[in-house]
Amino acid sequence: MADKKIIAVLGSTGAQGGGLCRAILADPSGGFACRAITRDPSKDKAKALADSGAEVVAADLDDVESLKKAFAGAHGVFVVTNFWEHFSGEKEKAQAKNAADAAKAAGVKHVIWSTLEDTRKLLPAGDTRMPMLQEKYRVPHFDAKAEADEYFSGLPTTRLLASFYWDNFYMFGLGPKKGEDGTYTWTLPMGNSKLAGISADDIGPVAYGIFKAGDAYVGKAVGIMGEALTLEEMCAKIASAYGLGSVKYNPIEPDAYRALGFPGADELGNMFQIYRDFEREVLAARSAEEARKLHPGLKNFDQFLSAKKDAVLASMSS
Repeated sequence: MADKKIIAVLGSTGAQGGGLCRAILADPSGGFACRAITRDPSKDKAKALADSGAEVVAADLDDVESLKKAFAGAHGVFVVTNFWEHFSGEKEKAQAKNAADAAKAAGVKHVIWSTLEDTRKLLPAGDTRMPMLQEKYRVPHFDAKAEADEYFSGLPTTRLLASFYWDNFYMFGLGPKKGEDGTYTWTLPMGNSKLAGISADDIGPVAYGIFKAGDAYVGKAVGIMGEALTLEEMCAKIASAYGLGSVKYNPIEPDAYRALGFPGADELGNMFQIYRDFEREVLAARSAEEARKLHPGLKNFDQFLSAKKDAVLASMSS
């Protein structure tokens, strides 16, 4: 590892960080080494990374001193936080600040910060189309990350803005469901707007492309997606890919979605309403072309459906 530039990767056992670790490890001649950071090195995913050649280091986003040790000697750091572990915008900001402070202490040459846009800029302060959440946010997992951007000021940072994970269809049950009559229906508050989506597996390889590009993306925001499709188009593609006859899209209002009451329903209802009502702004901030330039293996929705067939089909029938 001594002759390679070390990339310290937060979230190494998750979707984004894990994808970056695998991309680094799959390119042994690329000049980079993977330092996989995890709270629990005994996890199976952490052990698998170690077996593949990663240096696995224990650290915690809630413990800035542990991060300083984990980042020491690293050329680059990939920073991602996971709102869905705790559902707190303030905690996510605190974790991002810890990572930024540790990166400054370590003197790293390149940080990729996985962030999102501030949705509050799209609505006037008194707008009543959607509720405020946690007292100050429209979509906490977007807005808190956007607020945390300031912590990375003074660092050579690339802001990476991902899209809706298509994997959420099966990971969190947000996809179509089979009814008692055997038909498939997809209920979301998206209207006729296009949803920018991406295979979670592709985000890490895009980040690796940014690191490989050196200083070219420092100081820039890179918004990525695999493809943008309406829910009608996605339903048709799912039906065709899996031979289901038809999958029906059931558009509902965001208020009805927020009222479903599952953990995070209000957050997701607001998020989908942003996607629906501000389609132009959301899509303008993301580019499949830029993502594919950084990661030529980027998947479109058809390719994602083929790659994840068993998982998607199982979630649709559960």
